Amino acid sequence: MKIINKYSHRLQLASRRNTVLISRLVIILLSLVLINSWLFKYIMELENHYYSWITSFYWTISNMSTLGLGDITFESDLGRFFNILASLSGLVYIFVLFPYTFVKLFQSTERIHRDLRNTISDHIILTQFDHISSSLIKKLKQYRIAYVLVVPELNQASELMDMGFNVVSSEMDDQETFEKVNIDKSLGVVLTGNHFSNTSITYAVRQKSNVVPIVSTADSESASEVLYLAGASNVIRPGEMLGRLLARRITAGNALAHNIGEFGRLKIAEATVKGTPLVNKTLSSSKLRELSGVSVVGIWEKGSFSTVDATTVISERSVIVLAGSQEQIDQYNEIFCIYNISVGEVIIIGGGVVGKTLGKTLDEKEIGYKIIEKNPDKAISEKYLVGDASDKDFLISSGIMNSPAVAITTEDDNVNIFLTTLIRNLRPDIQIISRSNLDRAAEHLYYAGCDFVISLSSMGANSIFNLLKKGNILMIAEGVDIFKVDSPKKLIGKTIMSSTVREKTGCSIVAITSGDEIKINPEPTSVIEKGKSIVLIGNAEAETKFFNQFSD
Repeated sequence: MKIINKYSHRLQLASRRNTVLISRLVIILLSLVLINSWLFKYIMELENHYYSWITSFYWTISNMSTLGLGDITFESDLGRFFNILASLSGLVYIFVLFPYTFVKLFQSTERIHRDLRNTISDHIILTQFDHISSSLIKKLKQYRIAYVLVVPELNQASELMDMGFNVVSSEMDDQETFEKVNIDKSLGVVLTGNHFSNTSITYAVRQKSNVVPIVSTADSESASEVLYLAGASNVIRPGEMLGRLLARRITAGNALAHNIGEFGRLKIAEATVKGTPLVNKTLSSSKLRELSGVSVVGIWEKGSFSTVDATTVISERSVIVLAGSQEQIDQYNEIFCIYNISVGEVIIIGGGVVGKTLGKTLDEKEIGYKIIEKNPDKAISEKYLVGDASDKDFLISSGIMNSPAVAITTEDDNVNIFLTTLIRNLRPDIQIISRSNLDRAAEHLYYAGCDFVISLSSMGANSIFNLLKKGNILMIAEGVDIFKVDSPKKLIGKTIMSSTVREKTGCSIVAITSGDEIKINPEPTSVIEKGKSIVLIGNAEAETKFFNQFSD
């Protein structure tokens, strides 16, 4: 019975792709019949013969099907030439288009039940197609890392394959599923569904492999605990991560640097500068390197990351990206811990997981806040204001006119865009940060007036990528990477200054490594030597330029 069910499942042809193929075949046939019938009538009338449309269809079909009864013939060479063309069009349709289409129809159900045991390795296995996995696939393609997406539904698998994804259709609880996708030679498995399905799939994976890394998402601490018990290697909670990340972007409060990533002993941190002496200074005049040892390797402005040089001016809204050892980051914080902006309460719109985590993080930073929540059931403390943030009068009564910043955390991108427009009109000077659920919504939010937007899908994909691909690449934000390469031949023997890497590519060299040794923030006069590696930071465009310019 299992075999019968398996093959009956494969014979389902209701996918959009099959419908399109059949529709295309029928449209071509009808078009050929209509055109040939009209030409038949037209040429026959030139020969002073008049036939009905029924007779025209009869002649066309008999000629296209190669029956050629011969009861109706042309007298002119033009008519005979058309007769040849009509017969050839029928031959092409019957012997080329028709079989090709039906081969494609049946292949469409077979091609997504492939066995990849002998054709794929060093790959990532994904078990859900959603916003996070879609963003992750883009990153895997960028770094030429193979992947396979496993989905149980035949129709969805067929549609995804038509969109260019590498898909296998199979049930998650089928013992053969993870054998077919060569799990023993994979880099890891990614689970981005709900925590119930993620737990079941984790057990299915562990039945086949005890060593393959499993990275799963979860919505709560209790779900995380269960997933770890089931055998997950790492569990991330995207909503809480996003809340903490949004809190780091708020310029109110202290000016301390917060670590956002590490590459061995090299630490990467971010710091807001509002209220510090750094505002309106150039990097060279700020003397940060001399004072603390850290290097400013980039600046976030209006959600855009850019590398810097000595003449770059730090503005009040800048978020600076620092590179250094932990000791150097601590030294920076000792210098700037005294700068604490006394401000009004931050307004958080949305009391879900993201909003609650954001509020908790602000509490830790001793920054006051209020949460506007439409659903009274979610108003769990005196910090909550129950009401509709899209109501201008309610928004004003919430205290937004005196607030230094507002964080928009609702799950609806359209709502976030509306609220951004409304708030920017009310307060042109306020800092607005927002979440976006889709990458493409971020652009609209910036256009509406957001100072900073963080995409949930991109942030989740970055975190998963870093957990699975340990080694030479670290994504610290959307489109911003730290990567390590062996010293290119074109740079060996040159100093960092004379290499002009930053000028030519936009990447900054933040460390030089040799084995386990790492020299953080090397001097511009440091020589790039053979046998050593360099660690660079840059956005995606700068990284591409570096490899195009200096790859061996």
